[in-house]
Amino acid sequence: MDYVSPSELIDDAVRAARRKAQLGIRDMLLRGALAGAYLGFATSLVFVVQTQGVPPVVGALIFPVGFVMLVLLGLELATGNFALLPAAVAAGKITAGRMLRNWFWVYIGNLAGSTAYALLFYLALTNCGTNNGGPAGDLLRAAAQKKTIGYMVAGGAGWATALVKAVLCNWMVTVGALLAMVSRSTIGKVVVMWLPIFTFFAQGFEHSIVNMFVIPTGMLLRAPVSFGAWWIWSQIPVTIGNILAGALFTGLALYTTHRTRPAAAPEPIAEAEAEMAVQG
Repeated sequence: MDYVSPSELIDDAVRAARRKAQLGIRDMLLRGALAGAYLGFATSLVFVVQTQGVPPVVGALIFPVGFVMLVLLGLELATGNFALLPAAVAAGKITAGRMLRNWFWVYIGNLAGSTAYALLFYLALTNCGTNNGGPAGDLLRAAAQKKTIGYMVAGGAGWATALVKAVLCNWMVTVGALLAMVSRSTIGKVVVMWLPIFTFFAQGFEHSIVNMFVIPTGMLLRAPVSFGAWWIWSQIPVTIGNILAGALFTGLALYTTHRTRPAAAPEPIAEAEAEMAVQG
C-alpha cells in the first residue's frame, strides 16, 4: 500500500533520525549547504513572481518547490531535524549530544548555502552591482527590514512576535518533513509535503533558513539592516522558535502518541483458560 500508518511513520522517522545522527561533518555541511541554496532558489522565485502583480497566495503555492527538491534528494535541513532527532533521543536510539552535533553542523551548512546563493542572486539581479535590482530588489529590501527593524522598533514585544511566528512556521514545516514519509510513491510525497509548507508560507510566518537568504540579500541590496539587527531581532528568536515547535509540537508529541509499544504480557487468568481449552 502507498499509505504509511502513523505508528509506522514514527518508526521510519526514528530510523531516519538515527541515520542523520551518524553522518560525518563533511556530509552534514554539504547536504546542509545544498538544502539552504535550494530554499534560496524557491524564495527568490517567489519574489520574482510577486513583481508580476499576482496575489501573494501565488507565491505561497510555488514556494514548496524548494522543500520538495531537498527532501527528495536526501539533503539536510536544520528545521526538519529539529523534530526528527528529538524523537530518536526519546526512543533511546541516539544521544542528546549526537542530536546537538547534527543540529549545529547542518545549521552551519544551511547558513553557508543560503548566503552563497544570496550573493549569486544579488549579482544576477543587479548585473553585478550596476543597478539596484529593480522591483524584486525593492521587495527584498522591504522584506529584510520588516524581518529585522520591524521587530526591533517594537522592542521585547517584537522579539517575542518573531519567536511566536517561528513556532507557528516550524510546526507546519516539521509536519511536512514527517509527511514526506507517509507515502511510498514520489507523487504522494510531493503532494503531502506541499500542504503544510504552503500553509506556513501563505501566512507570513518566520523560517530561520529562509531568513538566511532574504535578510543577507536585502543587506547586499543596501537595506539599512546591520549584522547585529539580523541576528538579534531575527535569526536568534526565529531559530529558538523553530526548535521549540519542531521538538515539542511535532517530534516529541507525535512520538509520544504513535510510538510502537511492546505487546502487553498475557494475563495469568487468560493463560490458564487457554491451557484448559487446549487440554479439553
